[in-house]
Amino acid sequence: MMLSAAPIPSDDSAALTQDPGFGLYVHWPFCLAKCPYCDFNSHVREAVDQNRWRKALLAEMEHYAAQTAGRHLTSIFLGGGTPSLMAPETVSAVVGQAKRLWPTDSDLEVTLEANPTSSEGAKFEAFAAAGVNRLSIGVQSLDDTALAFLGRKHSAAEALTAIDLARRCLPRFSFDLIYARPDQKLSDWERELEQALGEGPEHISLYQLTIEENTVFHGAWRRGELRVPDENTAGRFYERTQEILTENGLPAYEISNHARPGSACRHNLTYWRYGDYIGIGPGAHGRLTLGGTKLATRQHRAPEAWLTAVESAGHATRTRTELSGQERLEEMLMMGLRLTEGITRAAFRRELGAEPESLLSLARLEAASREGLVTLNGERIRATDEGRQRLNALLGYLLT
Repeated sequence: MMLSAAPIPSDDSAALTQDPGFGLYVHWPFCLAKCPYCDFNSHVREAVDQNRWRKALLAEMEHYAAQTAGRHLTSIFLGGGTPSLMAPETVSAVVGQAKRLWPTDSDLEVTLEANPTSSEGAKFEAFAAAGVNRLSIGVQSLDDTALAFLGRKHSAAEALTAIDLARRCLPRFSFDLIYARPDQKLSDWERELEQALGEGPEHISLYQLTIEENTVFHGAWRRGELRVPDENTAGRFYERTQEILTENGLPAYEISNHARPGSACRHNLTYWRYGDYIGIGPGAHGRLTLGGTKLATRQHRAPEAWLTAVESAGHATRTRTELSGQERLEEMLMMGLRLTEGITRAAFRRELGAEPESLLSLARLEAASREGLVTLNGERIRATDEGRQRLNALLGYLLT
């Protein structure tokens, strides 16, 4: 039974048969300072022994390579923390090791997250020589007052300089901005977006400010010292953001990510298409299909505990859990419905051996379709624009 005869947009038809890929995520947990909104596994240390950490990262890669021999590696993502604090020699060693351990193509995507401080920007050329071909720059704002509020250590001028350096040093780059900040006016955000688009990005990530538990902002919010826009205001920011980016040739391919055709982040598409990926480094998560079983892996979170474990055992895997069919369904929907392309029927068959109608309540699918939140046709299930804006509620409804 088809819930919708909605046509498949021509620009994403290739996704119908596209392999989700196989990625390697490398977590570098160190930062110069902890941002007040950040709940990532990041830590401030006075000194880091680059040689010791380099050896440990390479050792954990070898551990997972032994389990995934012959898998074709399609992307590497160095995240954090602040990977631009890594020595270029460490980056080079990681990229070189990956190419030795797994078959790769000549256009292997290698992304490194970077802060736009002048000291880190000075390393962009060295990162390119180390094998990085895509930078993801944590700009967060082009307004100095907002940057101070967000706890960033760079200025708007430094951010623009870093973007220019990335443009000159690497073939691909992206940068992040945070919007729907306290007291931010929509007109101010429109001007900031206009300035950002003037830099000619092929990819840009735009995140609404969210208050995460165990952050400085969360404490301030609980004490009533920090107020964020209400749901309706945040919705207007989101809708206007989509309009502006689409008008400028960077439509959303995921809730918070926009790109020109062909410029989506391949590594993140592996996550959202529910492909396999290895996670190494403190707190890194992974998803691996071995012998027909999907495993969720997680490494020791504390940097020192991770390092000690790798040096003694060759890896620091804290948990390795077999995912049930229901867990795989939930994860697949949570990731895939974030994408404008949605989830193909082929992906359901590959991952779960069944069609979506046999895995989800048909009555709830039909109700969500009538409300204009989801479409299901002969090729795929996808959340509509309105459905993606209300994705948490939609997922809760479909998975109940």
